[in-house]
Amino acid sequence: MKTEVPKDEVNELGEPVDSPVQETETAEQRLTEENIQQLQAQAAKADEYRDQLLRTAADLDNYKKRAAREKQEASKYANESLLKKLIPVLDNFDMALAAVSSAQGETDSSASTDSLQQGVSMIQQQLRQALAEAGLEEINATGQPFDPNYHEAVSQQESVEVPEGHVVQQLRKGFKLRERLLRPATVIVAKAPPQ
Repeated sequence: MKTEVPKDEVNELGEPVDSPVQETETAEQRLTEENIQQLQAQAAKADEYRDQLLRTAADLDNYKKRAAREKQEASKYANESLLKKLIPVLDNFDMALAAVSSAQGETDSSASTDSLQQGVSMIQQQLRQALAEAGLEEINATGQPFDPNYHEAVSQQESVEVPEGHVVQQLRKGFKLRERLLRPATVIVAKAPPQ
């Protein structure tokens, strides 16, 4: 935009002299450039805050998902301590049934021994069923390849029938709660006989 300079505002050479109107226009132009720079700086700051907000929202969403996952896992394994306490009861039932069976072999069959064995057997089945419904699984190790994740070897035994590195005998049952190991099976592992 060209402004006309009045004729009386020229110097001796005929060049226009800065008029107050021109000075004001330059100040307005500078102010506008300063405003633009300020607006650009504010826009950059707003973008930075927006990025921070998005990151914080993502972190919060991840936290909620993690908390829900941990809560689900805690409820899934809530019975773990109870089941650990009940496992020895199963062991005692196994020993009682074995004792009744051996006592029965020594004496003539009596009605009391039969009823005791039947009663203990029923209690054991009931308890096993209740524990299975709660998620307890027995680890059957006999004849299986030795797995240190599920078996605890107490000794080795030479065997021709069972391949080397497999379980010859299970001394104590192992148990899992779903995928989590509660107690490893105590086993004897086969080794090849000397040649």
